[in-house]
Amino acid sequence: MRPPNARGALSGAARIPMIRRIAYLDCGSGISGDMFLGACLDAGASADGLHAKLSTLRLGEYEFKTERVRRGGLAGVRVEITAPEKQPHRHLGPIEEMIESSGVSASVKERARRTFRRLGEAEARLHAQPIEKVHFHEVGAVDAIIDIVGACVALELLGIEELIVSPLNLGGGSVQAAHGTLPVPAPATAELLRGIPVYSSGVEAELVTPTGAALVATLAARFGSLPPMKAERIGYGAGARELPGVPNLARLMVGDKTAPPGLAVAADDTVAVIQANVDDMNPQLLGYFMEQAFAAGALDVACSPAQMKKNRPGQEITVLSPPQQVERLAELLLEQTTTLGVRIQEARRMTLERETASVETVYGMVRLKVARRNGRVMNVAPEYEDCQRLAREKNVPLKEVMMAAQAAYRNQ
Repeated sequence: MRPPNARGALSGAARIPMIRRIAYLDCGSGISGDMFLGACLDAGASADGLHAKLSTLRLGEYEFKTERVRRGGLAGVRVEITAPEKQPHRHLGPIEEMIESSGVSASVKERARRTFRRLGEAEARLHAQPIEKVHFHEVGAVDAIIDIVGACVALELLGIEELIVSPLNLGGGSVQAAHGTLPVPAPATAELLRGIPVYSSGVEAELVTPTGAALVATLAARFGSLPPMKAERIGYGAGARELPGVPNLARLMVGDKTAPPGLAVAADDTVAVIQANVDDMNPQLLGYFMEQAFAAGALDVACSPAQMKKNRPGQEITVLSPPQQVERLAELLLEQTTTLGVRIQEARRMTLERETASVETVYGMVRLKVARRNGRVMNVAPEYEDCQRLAREKNVPLKEVMMAAQAAYRNQ
């Protein structure tokens, strides 16, 4: 069944091409889960929308309290979650099941699961045990679950498509934890921050918590200085206590991505290419490795047939990695496959600037990804999930919905 009219009108939000929504998280005083969440709320994330989503988690009784406080003379939002003192030491599986059965969006579920899995992998390495047997102590408590899921929800409420994070101020000294007195950064925090730029300003305090480290390590597209952007909202998340000589605040700047004068809009960056050849591996292991690699932050994973020594057919596995995730993804490749070694090299990557637009078709609203270079539209791709949903609802072929969306964009 073909649409009676393939023409469609762009929705009001998409008549003017949208610039990618980005945020910059300044961690000059470190970062924790509650500071991250407080900064998002102060930057304009809807508290009602956040509470509505968090209420779908089966966490039992807890109190979510926010207040505006001063830290070093500056004001910010302090988030405090309290729950009954006795909390179970949850394993990763039950936490993932809790997230999966909640009412948050699929993208929030995926981000929250990746964050907890990263925490689990760090603990598993530290304690030399399988990830399934890791007990989450502090980070398995209600407040940490709320912080992690809540931060993922808040980023979605703010419409943030890309998060850039500053180098992390870790602090110093020691901290009391479930395993006793530990040096700062705590072992789990240090493990989570492999490959990420860090420093210490000399403050004797734990400035980056395991929850905060897991959030930025999982959600950040990259780490570095303030990117070119037009900041529209600025939020401050307050830490639990005052620090000597510095406001204990994390700052979140939210706005539109812009291009520096004289530079092309499209992005050129450096990535790592990790490769290995295998000829003795069960293909089921390969599929599982690909899932694990994407969950660990791989930009892309590909497999190509290769003719190996002794004339045996094999596979060449290629993982595209952000620079800060190279060591972790290389270790994963060695751990999850039968290869005896990996090859690592840096590569320059040219990418197209992506925008999000929406078009109205005869079947309903469809989001599109619009790819440009130097202002010229190179590709327009309808969102698969939108088209799939409409094809099922209207009982029409998926390709018809996709063609209608592309025609609607062309006819703008």
